Amino acid sequence: MGSVIVMTSGKGGTGKTSLTGGLAVALALRGRRVLCIDADVGLRNLDITLGMADTALMDFSDVMAGRCSLDRAAAPHPTVEGLWLLTAPMTLPAEAAGQEGFLALLDQARQAYDEVLIDSPAGLGDGFRRAVCGADRAIVTAVNEPSSLRDAQRVVGQLAHLDTVHLVVNRVRPRLLRRQKATIDDAMDTAGLPLLGLVPEDAKVVLAAAAGKPLAQYANPRRGAARAYDNIAQRLLGDQVPLMRIR
Repeated sequence: MGSVIVMTSGKGGTGKTSLTGGLAVALALRGRRVLCIDADVGLRNLDITLGMADTALMDFSDVMAGRCSLDRAAAPHPTVEGLWLLTAPMTLPAEAAGQEGFLALLDQARQAYDEVLIDSPAGLGDGFRRAVCGADRAIVTAVNEPSSLRDAQRVVGQLAHLDTVHLVVNRVRPRLLRRQKATIDDAMDTAGLPLLGLVPEDAKVVLAAAAGKPLAQYANPRRGAARAYDNIAQRLLGDQVPLMRIR
């Protein structure tokens, strides 16, 4: 049975969706069957990050309403074997806005995939509550700024039902860290979470999305953010990987 991981953040601008896509690709390249679910109704962007813009014809509301099966709705990635995307609808009918249908969808996904990654909407609204309701574990994404870390702490308060919640500090800029006299330990203390990984600021993340390609197929997969995503994937699979040194 597969594992459901919800990717969350306190606010937008943390790079959560890029992290979700990069982590999904890294897991698939390591032989896992991975389903990405974009849970951000009306503001979906995960397809762009994955290089799958406008390829998904069905969305998760179609599965919840019984209009099609999960197997039919999940779009396979054109170049990454073992990766599928179930996108979000532009609007969600009131009868499909509850948690029961989404929980049933996740039960199906666990049977068909090794890893299910949910890209949750930022913030703590109804979309967030729907995204986290059936998760097995959570990854909270933040940048090393006081407001982002405080928001991450608020998110943690809504995840008490989960046994495993980790922090990823994204878009790390070492020069700024030195100027602030801040450390990653400070970030962990503020968010109140164990650290799963660090991801450096990397312009190629944006360039890859603009080119319509996953980062691991656009840039050197052993450098920058692509390497960081793979390190995090290995840790999720139980491997002991040292934290990436960001210079």
